[in-house]
Amino acid sequence: MANPPFNVSADAINRIAEISALLERHSIAPEGELGLKLRKANRIKTIHSSLAIEGNTLSEDEVKDIINGKQIVAPIRQIQEVRNAIRVYDLYSHLNPFSEKDLLRAHGVMMEALADDAGKYRSGGVGVFGESGIVHLAPPPQRVPELMGDLFAWLKKSKDHLLIRSCVFHYELEFIHPFSDGNGRTGRLWQSLILGRLNPLFEHLPVENMVYANQQEYYNAIAASTAEGQSGPFIDFMLNEILKSLQKNIKEVPNKVPNKSEIAILELLADNPRLTRAGIAEKTGITENGVKKIIAKMKNAGWIERKGSNKTGYWVVLYNLKD
Repeated sequence: MANPPFNVSADAINRIAEISALLERHSIAPEGELGLKLRKANRIKTIHSSLAIEGNTLSEDEVKDIINGKQIVAPIRQIQEVRNAIRVYDLYSHLNPFSEKDLLRAHGVMMEALADDAGKYRSGGVGVFGESGIVHLAPPPQRVPELMGDLFAWLKKSKDHLLIRSCVFHYELEFIHPFSDGNGRTGRLWQSLILGRLNPLFEHLPVENMVYANQQEYYNAIAASTAEGQSGPFIDFMLNEILKSLQKNIKEVPNKVPNKSEIAILELLADNPRLTRAGIAEKTGITENGVKKIIAKMKNAGWIERKGSNKTGYWVVLYNLKD
């Protein structure tokens, strides 16, 4: 088994420590109603982000319409890409990131009706082209099965931190370019799956969204790693993006779901943002002191925010009360 070449920098070690510390403080992924709403919202963003990187021009709203079964006017191929992606992400919890068979299965769904060899490794040569010509010439097709077999063997047996393994696997898949089409979206999905084994929170913070926000830096990191013959620069880039995403979003993901009383208060504040504690107490039958405690809890959870002064201000409901 040939191990993929990579160097772990001091910066990478520091990022791993920072990411691990954040995950330890937020080890519980949202469940129940809130978890379902977050998964739906992030599924739309994830599918839009991953396909937009590949040139799909559909908007988030159009992706949402397709997910909700609505008809839209758009190129047939782009609609098919979204439908395929929906099916793949519906398989998320059933895909084993350490299984080569599951990788081929996922690619088969992702590229159905888009590539003649969906779900199979390529049989011809491929290259990655830039403005000035070819940027990367992938290994010959006869080597692909062996290289992918070695990569999965390393992924399963390596003692390196799962954060490192997820980055190395992502880069190596892009370097090997095992498929005739769909390598980018498959590689991003697979790193998300690997990270999901580290912490289920990553289902709500997928790699696809991180890359979409920093596409040029992503390609630069791949190019730098290819130039050096090892994936160190890509590891540094991805770990920084993972850390930034956690720092930005983790506070927006409450680890508890509002109960019925809290939902009732959230709905009241959504309808009347200037409602006072006394007004809430009158409408709900909860004591003013009880309302005060609930309001404090909801503020800490990030479900509501106060704008302005206590007397003249108003409430902003941040929790999504709609599907």
